[in-house]
Amino acid sequence: MKKQRSLSLIVVGLSVSLVLGACGANDSANASGSSDASEVKTVGLVSDFSGIDDKSFNQAAWEGLQAWGKEQGMEKGIKGYDYIQAESASDYTMNLQTLSNNGFDTVVAMGFKLTEALTDVAPEYPETNFAIIDVEMPSMDNVASLVFKDNESAFLAGVAAGETTISNQVGFIGGQESEAVDRFEAGFIQGVKMSNPEAEVRVEYVGSFADSAKGKAIAAAMYTNGADVIYQAAGDSGNGVFSEAKDRMNAKPNEKLWVIGADRDQTEEGQYNDGSVTLTSTLKQTGNAIQDIANRSADGEFPGGEVLNYGLAEDGVGLTEGQLSEEALKKITEFKQQIIDETISIAEKPEN
Repeated sequence: MKKQRSLSLIVVGLSVSLVLGACGANDSANASGSSDASEVKTVGLVSDFSGIDDKSFNQAAWEGLQAWGKEQGMEKGIKGYDYIQAESASDYTMNLQTLSNNGFDTVVAMGFKLTEALTDVAPEYPETNFAIIDVEMPSMDNVASLVFKDNESAFLAGVAAGETTISNQVGFIGGQESEAVDRFEAGFIQGVKMSNPEAEVRVEYVGSFADSAKGKAIAAAMYTNGADVIYQAAGDSGNGVFSEAKDRMNAKPNEKLWVIGADRDQTEEGQYNDGSVTLTSTLKQTGNAIQDIANRSADGEFPGGEVLNYGLAEDGVGLTEGQLSEEALKKITEFKQQIIDETISIAEKPEN
């Protein structure tokens, strides 16, 4: 039976010193030998091919891992904290095996695109603790599933868009269609409709998390057709949305256009000549979740076979204040509390 628990992401002080390790661009995990389990508890991070500099999903996880590792006095490298980045989907299996072969105690797979590879690799390494983001794999005893309630933060983004739009035309641009991105789309549309029933939402998908040129082209069409707020949940493809909005604002500063970022505070990505096009950003605390798993693994309490849910109530997802109006922030706060109190339910899948 599927086991589900909601966990707080508050990181407590450790009585055990942890060291996170993996392989990054320096290929340190490809070196011979393995970590000494009596001295450290290592964690390897496997990113998808969007990379840890995607300014979104992967980067949020890597930044959280770095911050925690530095707090613990750890060094980047095979006996510290690090990552291994795929160049293509064909690398996923090899990268998971590389970290496992090098003795990493816990290996984290970043996202649904690594599901098939992890399904094959995890049984080969029964002594390794694996975790996967955004996918439920409760049938595997050495895999912990870290599932974020992105629909909850996306709902708040929808309220932000509904309260901010002047044209009553807003857009959603997703990367690649999946259950994970379904949650973003469904929550966003519900939030827009509950805050502003007159607003219309146009939905488009890039078909990739790594095609910023296509993301830019889709955003251009949406803005041309009247949208003034676009929520992008598209990874590196979302950088194209920011690029299009900034180009338009630099050309016509009085034509106010907005982008809502995803997974981390993307204010910097929205900077243009006279300000930022970033209205707000949904937050996904993947770094904190990875810390949580690292701590539990070190304490001998790795939650293998469990589905761990991280939502607003657990501070696993959230929304930045950004450049939202006081009225919008007030309404967002009210809706947030209703979600936490479970007086409203947020959809996980789009209606159509």
